[in-house]
Amino acid sequence: MAGLKWTAIATAALPLVAALTPEGMLGAPRRSEVIPNPTGEWGIFSSTNYSWEDHAATSVWNLLNLTSGEYDYLADGSEVAEIAWLGGNSSTALVYLNGTNEEEDGGVSLYAADATDISGAALIGSFPAPYAGWKHVLTPSGDVHFLVYCLAFENGTAYNPDPEYEPLNTARVYESTWVRHWDTWLDDTRNNLFKGVLTADGDSFSFDGNLTNLQVGIKNISRAETPDRPFGDSTNYALSPDGETVAWWTRNIDIPLANKTSAYIWLQPFDIGYSANPTFSHDGTKIAYFQMDSDYYEADRNKIYIANADVANPNITQIANDWDRSPSGIAWANDDLSVFVQADDLGHSRIFEIPADAPADFQPTNITGSGVVAAFSILASDDILVADSKVWSSRDYYVISPEGEVITELLKANEEDEALAGLSEADFREFYFPTPNNSALQELHSIMVLPAGFDESETYPLAYIIHGGPQGYNGNSWSTRWNFKLWADQGYVVVAPNPTASTGFGQALTDLVQGNWGGTPYEDIVACYEYIGANFPFIDLENGIEAGASYGGYMTNWIQGHDLGRKFKALVTHDGSTDTRAQYSSEEMFFIEHDNNGSFLDVPENYDRWSPVNFYENWATPHLVIHNSLDYRLGETEGLHLFNLLQEKGVPSKFLNFPDENHWVLNRENSLAWHSEVFGWVNYWSGLSEVSPFHGSTSVTPRFDRGGGGPARRRRWH
Repeated sequence: MAGLKWTAIATAALPLVAALTPEGMLGAPRRSEVIPNPTGEWGIFSSTNYSWEDHAATSVWNLLNLTSGEYDYLADGSEVAEIAWLGGNSSTALVYLNGTNEEEDGGVSLYAADATDISGAALIGSFPAPYAGWKHVLTPSGDVHFLVYCLAFENGTAYNPDPEYEPLNTARVYESTWVRHWDTWLDDTRNNLFKGVLTADGDSFSFDGNLTNLQVGIKNISRAETPDRPFGDSTNYALSPDGETVAWWTRNIDIPLANKTSAYIWLQPFDIGYSANPTFSHDGTKIAYFQMDSDYYEADRNKIYIANADVANPNITQIANDWDRSPSGIAWANDDLSVFVQADDLGHSRIFEIPADAPADFQPTNITGSGVVAAFSILASDDILVADSKVWSSRDYYVISPEGEVITELLKANEEDEALAGLSEADFREFYFPTPNNSALQELHSIMVLPAGFDESETYPLAYIIHGGPQGYNGNSWSTRWNFKLWADQGYVVVAPNPTASTGFGQALTDLVQGNWGGTPYEDIVACYEYIGANFPFIDLENGIEAGASYGGYMTNWIQGHDLGRKFKALVTHDGSTDTRAQYSSEEMFFIEHDNNGSFLDVPENYDRWSPVNFYENWATPHLVIHNSLDYRLGETEGLHLFNLLQEKGVPSKFLNFPDENHWVLNRENSLAWHSEVFGWVNYWSGLSEVSPFHGSTSVTPRFDRGGGGPARRRRWH
């Protein structure tokens, strides 16, 4: 094993590792980030469990002591939709939104309470529509200035779907692109930002019922949308510390939204009606935010900007210009002299501190290590409250110093949750492999996850998993969709490489995928496969399987038509592309036009070059195809195209479809069915199971020889 580089953890002192099951993984608590109070003494987080007996999820809010790590029940999630610390003289005062209101007209209600006695909550007022995304500032006068958002019509009126009438027809008419997005057909509503005031009345507050749309009739922005659907949230807007100024993000609707990623941040006074994450400094004089150079590439590098919160004199400057990472979350240090950001970094997502006046060549050092940061907050003590996940733990809470020293470990899911008990860092490894043909880096990164009871003297089939994106990465994080530990505990050694296009290894590697979908990334994946065979004798390549979703699904389809496809016993494609030309049925054309170096009208040969269907004559490996009906990024006909051709060729294959799921599978019952079908498929062909994956109910059970890379003979329907 000369030259082998990885991170291995000694196992002698660790408990026996428990095998993770789909039911355990899907039903285990799913915890939110922790919301700290202004003094840093208390935090609030939500936790959602799922009962397989009742087939229902239940959520609760918990009050966490940020010193001891002890937590107690605070409120039922069915009664409290959102919660926030009020601030001011009381360290335990809260405001929260209920999911319904007293009028039962589809709106929500606002309450004031104390964390020590939330049962004594007082109703402040009701909102006449399903507003969400509460943000507020307790002003020096004692009043509360707040922001919420809601779908709204072009005239600025909030949209309430509850009393909506049933139309006599279902026609949808469009006159430009951007007709649907993710899993929703777009209509004439947009998310808009609304402001309101709670007036101080002694120890309580009153609300006059007035909510003002801040985004109607703003100069040339006729239809701003804040936050952006479906993934935008309250990080798309901010209130200044004195509550007098609002910063909000919107796409640039003056250009085609399907073709461009351009976005603006707007500043406006609170009392009148692809940048990202506007964040005010504590003194309210500065705004920190991210911006990409390109307006047609969603995976361009986020750069950090600091600007005056003054429309007349913004004085915009960029900091740490040369840092080759693309940060996301951002927070100011308490003294406003630096900002903390999180960024993908070498298979993890870490926190970095950067001075607010950092020169271009400043290179920040990470202050967190293993894992993927989900959220972080700067406490009053200057310490940092972190929520992250790892391959072996769905959620960890801890407090670190600004230098990265662990002050307090508050919660570890693998020590707290029965379904995760015994999972440990011992099953996680990292290694680098050489890629002589890669012009961006000479070595690339991969993670490896070992099965329960791993014995290095034994052999285990390879589960080779390719990430989506393609601008994404396989990292040390927990997932309820592609959980590497769950795959490993079927009896595999999971290897998940980070080939060309992966993020967190420098922008050059990410950008190299442009016009190169089936080129260098495939070569990197082959190089990693060959490195596995030469360096890990406990991995059985002869009975290995490969799987991927989204771009990973595309790559699986590409592998099926190339030499690497003959190396595997089975393949799994989840929502992947079969014919790259068909991607023009997607909603975000800026993505495909960037990655193909132009539009189909201008360079059709670029779309044809890397199309997996062009190599269908080589298809031979048993293939499970999954494609969902609400996936508007890659229409379900892409999956049917693949499956129908596999069937025509006599390749052992199955098609799995969820009519109520989008690009992902989010419903827990659906996810359990997904795992049953996927593991039933790969475990049979890899030899881990003798149970045939062909049910013989809704489709005929074909008979194939699973000993080779293809069918024993052409089969017919019978």
